[in-house]
Amino acid sequence: MTTRGKLVLGVLLATLLYFGINKLVQSGVLFKKAATESVLLSSIELPSSAGGSRTNVAVPLAPLPSETPAGKGSPLVWEVMAWNSQMAGMLANGGPRTTQGSSLAAGGLDMQIVRQDDVAKMQADLVKNALDLQSNPETPGLLVSIMGDGLPAFSAVQPQLEKAGTGLQIIPYSVGKSFGEDKLMGPKEWLDNPKAALGKTVACYLRDGDQNIALKWCADNGLKVNPDETTYDPEAVNFMAASDFLVAAEKYIIGKPEQRVKVVKGKNTGVKVDVVADAVATWTPGDVNIAKQKGGLVNIVSTKDYSNQMPNIMVTTKRWYDAHPKEVEALMTALAVAGDQVKSHPEALSRAADISASVYGDKDKPGSYWLRYYKGVSEADRNGEVVELGGSKAFNFADNLALFGLNEGGTNIYAAVYKTFGDVQHQLYPKELPSYVPLDQMLDLAPLRKLQDKYRGKNLAPAEQQQFAADDEIRQSVSRRAWNIEFHTGQRTFTPAAEQQLDQLFNDLVVAGRLKVAVHGHTDNVGDAQRNQQLSQDRAEAVRQWLEQRSASAFPAGRVQTYAHGAQEPVAPNTTPEGKARNRRVEIVLGN
Repeated sequence: MTTRGKLVLGVLLATLLYFGINKLVQSGVLFKKAATESVLLSSIELPSSAGGSRTNVAVPLAPLPSETPAGKGSPLVWEVMAWNSQMAGMLANGGPRTTQGSSLAAGGLDMQIVRQDDVAKMQADLVKNALDLQSNPETPGLLVSIMGDGLPAFSAVQPQLEKAGTGLQIIPYSVGKSFGEDKLMGPKEWLDNPKAALGKTVACYLRDGDQNIALKWCADNGLKVNPDETTYDPEAVNFMAASDFLVAAEKYIIGKPEQRVKVVKGKNTGVKVDVVADAVATWTPGDVNIAKQKGGLVNIVSTKDYSNQMPNIMVTTKRWYDAHPKEVEALMTALAVAGDQVKSHPEALSRAADISASVYGDKDKPGSYWLRYYKGVSEADRNGEVVELGGSKAFNFADNLALFGLNEGGTNIYAAVYKTFGDVQHQLYPKELPSYVPLDQMLDLAPLRKLQDKYRGKNLAPAEQQQFAADDEIRQSVSRRAWNIEFHTGQRTFTPAAEQQLDQLFNDLVVAGRLKVAVHGHTDNVGDAQRNQQLSQDRAEAVRQWLEQRSASAFPAGRVQTYAHGAQEPVAPNTTPEGKARNRRVEIVLGN
């Protein structure tokens, strides 16, 4: 053989060897199964309710609390993260310690607010408080505020509390919610092409609210997620663990790589790769730090879209809760009064922001900083890209009735949020969260109902109501997903099997309470084209009517729009029964 021939033969052999090895790697035959496989979440269902556009009610401005400590009252401690959703609680207290003229002082309470960003420390403090209350019932009670969708994971502390002879208990009143500040920030191209997130890594505090935002967005867009933060799956969205929301932002800003073992189709390849944080799930000031210090990321989705996902939930021990019903009622009343003030009067909100600055203790962040990002702003980042930063809302009494489903025709939004993310976290992290506490073991709505009866018929500020214009179509979609909702053959009526899918769809849409819903009906190619067009319209309308009848508050007029496509947009060949089944579908698009 000539030298040229040998050269050609060598190139051919090398090419065959390369593709052969690649094929083997892809097949997974050579490697052991990974400890944890990536997961395609079928859906993350959450509730939606009214909420978004603010109803400005004329609530008279009350005298602002003084700065002089009240110095008397039933003692309490409230541990909080640096989170703008608690403005109403700040004003209710008047300062880091309850002050004269505050609504908490009027209720006979004396509360110390303490910043605590460490969730594990919060859990440990609750256990210690339970033991202290056991040995000395005069010990000040401890309240802890956490993200509502993160409570299932937080409830892992329950066994320790049970050893102390008590359990977790929810205060049936929320001071407010995140409305934009908690978010998934990623490269701009993810907005138009969510699949670009596959093979990328999101830094976040695992098993908490911000990761839940990223998980829901992945589920809504049919993206696999890799729950193992020690491996890298190029076909899934990966996660990078951070000790808190600020460290998550730093991981992106600094760009320090982490070495991971590459996983392909659930098999550990043994190949080591370096990964960096391509995106971040965080909240203010984490989002501000990213924009100011590095830039390059935009809001992919936030609690402004998933507007019911993240209420501020206060928990305590059942031991303190059961022994202090008067204090619980006084606390809820004080928070309701302050909530109306913060929502209605800039002076009250500004004062609450100053108190927040004092509690949080960041020297470079005065009250004006927290006020600015409570309202939410659009600012240019370091690269000149305009991004939305911050955004929270305070709750009043009527908002709480809506949150817990005590309004007329309402849905218990929080119950759906809790179960939805409890199930998701349990599915992804069965070792860390083998189970979570059923909500009805921790949530007692009797105090809220008692207040509702007390103020029934009186002039109360209403809950916020989201308004939707029927002719306002979606311009920017957040997600698109096909749902396998079964109909009887050739009809618009649902089969019994459709009920489970409809329930999941309902919960999925209620969490995204601020987003419009477009229901797109499709058929296979069996039968007359004109009839198929009408059938797809009828089926889309059937879904809309089912949602609106299930909850008028979650699906007010104009929120749901329907579109008919007949057999014009197949997603599979109509040559097989399986293909036809895939084409008989309803697609749901969420967007603004």
